[in-house]
Amino acid sequence: MSAIDELRRTIARLRAPGGCPWDQEQSHQSLARCLIDECSELLDTIDRLDMAHMREELGDVLIQVIFHAQLAEEAGHFDLEAVAREVNEKLVRRHPHVFGEGRLETSEQVLAQWEQIKAAEKGPRAEPAVFKGLPPRLPALMYAEAVWKDMGKKGLPAGADVDGEQVARLASGMDTEKLGRMLFEIAAAAQSAGLDPEGALRRHVDGLKRNVERRVQGATADA
Repeated sequence: MSAIDELRRTIARLRAPGGCPWDQEQSHQSLARCLIDECSELLDTIDRLDMAHMREELGDVLIQVIFHAQLAEEAGHFDLEAVAREVNEKLVRRHPHVFGEGRLETSEQVLAQWEQIKAAEKGPRAEPAVFKGLPPRLPALMYAEAVWKDMGKKGLPAGADVDGEQVARLASGMDTEKLGRMLFEIAAAAQSAGLDPEGALRRHVDGLKRNVERRVQGATADA
């Protein structure tokens, strides 16, 4: 029996009658925070290239994946085999330059092809979106960075929402130490003022996206 199969049997046993009361009480919703915490701990080991602890944290993330698949299987939705099969089929389908005809030479070509195949898979019923889909639980700072990067890549107009000159001044002479200090000072100031910096940034970026989308849609309608 493979180690993966052993782990699946262990989690199924914990969930079964006579198993662990805590595991039996869990749901997809209750485990959501656990998944975020485990992914954060894994990212920490990646940042430090701590291979011994990375192996441990990868295992903790794997537990979450198998646990969610176990819950879905119990409810009659899908199992881990279906999860693995679907993602493997997607990888093969979106890498025709490896598993099919043709060859690509650069990462940029690969990413462009991936997006083309993904768009074709969604079909004509997919709603057109100015911004590509981003995980709704993405940390606010990563969310803001992804939206800004998407705007630049697509040449989207920031308008009055972003002061380009201010951004350029802040970026001038910026390094990792200076950036870390600025972010820490902002977090400290927010805490002192009783504000939630994570929520504030997310709300601001959401508003920015809405404003940009309105301008783009307005320009399209006028064209």
